[in-house]
Amino acid sequence: MLRLAAFAVTSVLAAAAAGPLPPLPLNLLSPSASAPDRLTVAVSNTGNPLADGDYSLECDPAGGNHPRAQDACARLDTFAKNGENPFAPVSKRQFCTMVDGGPATARITGTWDGRKVDATFQRTNGCDIARWNNMEPVLPSGRS
Repeated sequence: MLRLAAFAVTSVLAAAAAGPLPPLPLNLLSPSASAPDRLTVAVSNTGNPLADGDYSLECDPAGGNHPRAQDACARLDTFAKNGENPFAPVSKRQFCTMVDGGPATARITGTWDGRKVDATFQRTNGCDIARWNNMEPVLPSGRS
């Protein structure tokens, strides 16, 4: 025990003698700066053959083959600025209306705001429909 205490004191004194550490680069402090936003959006069963398919979406700058890349990146930027996670699933405690929004499904994978993303979307009840609609234009409009 005495050796451990002596080691701890010695380590603290050595660190103090070395002086303060240099500041970290800003890009290490911001998780969003560490990885670019790159998502794959797979959409099916929307009832619109032009909306169904696999799309790549890159932001900063907007790119990929997503049909509305600029608008989709702007929407994702809004979520990031507001500190919201649009990929979080609906809470199991949430009461949802039992309304069917159709068989459309989507899966979004990749990296957003420095975090890994693997989220599924559907339109099977009121909460899922609202979650999907909140992601437009990243996801195609579910409205007829």
